[in-house]
Amino acid sequence: MAKFVFKLKNILEIKQKLENQAKIAYGEANAKLRQEEQILQSLLMQRTMYEKRAVDLVNGSISIRDIRENKQAIDIMKSRIRTQMMAVRAAENQVEAARLKLKEVMIERKTFDKLREHAFEDFKQEVAYEENQAVNELVSYTYHDREE
Repeated sequence: MAKFVFKLKNILEIKQKLENQAKIAYGEANAKLRQEEQILQSLLMQRTMYEKRAVDLVNGSISIRDIRENKQAIDIMKSRIRTQMMAVRAAENQVEAARLKLKEVMIERKTFDKLREHAFEDFKQEVAYEENQAVNELVSYTYHDREE
């Protein structure tokens, strides 16, 4: 019996490996985004704590030095939050780029899968045709043997 051999098998395997690599890159980009978002949440919580402390300092005994230090800490936190928001946006852009790359690679792999499926269907039709030819030859040979 004939064996099906897909001529573009090597390319299909490469496309599958590229897809796996793109999936890994997408997962890593997502993990980086989650990490950056966690850092941002932590900074926001710290800023809230400093703002709460500022209210406590104003309501309690007034110490100019403590109030200035707290205001400085709040300003630093605002700066760090802005920087972290930019890092989160950069991570979001990386996730989007990885998603687009994954989508592109998946389309390429699916194209080669379809080509393989079509080639296999053609192969099955060829095998069926050859089997029909063999059966027809047997039947005609048997029929001619009987007539003689």
